[in-house]
Amino acid sequence: MAIFGLWVINKAGGLVYQRNFAEGLAQLTSNEYLVLAGTLHGIHAITARLSPTGSSSGAQVIEGESFKLTILLTATGTKFVLLTSLTEMTADTVLQKVYEAYADAVMKNPFHTPEMPIRSEGFDTRITALIGSGQSS
Repeated sequence: MAIFGLWVINKAGGLVYQRNFAEGLAQLTSNEYLVLAGTLHGIHAITARLSPTGSSSGAQVIEGESFKLTILLTATGTKFVLLTSLTEMTADTVLQKVYEAYADAVMKNPFHTPEMPIRSEGFDTRITALIGSGQSS
């Protein structure tokens, strides 16, 4: 079981935080990550509109052949995305803890501008403590 990466996408679809945890992932440029985040934002919006039973908050899990994306949508529209192995069962719990770290270390920082890239050593430290190398027990 492994956690490969974490993305934070603002309500406009911009990537404001990205971090890889596993070795061997494809090395993408910052522009490629921005395009992927914008695409995921669009897919999330489309899935919210496709619900046959009425209102929906959009996709929560997207599975690929060898990985899955777990998405936590906050009340403000910020999306926290965890890229994990298919067997990772703690993604929802990890995302909730990442959101708590974001609220404490980023949103309570008077020098952080909302919707802008996250440049917080406190947030990075908390993410390292929470996820570490990406290997879960």
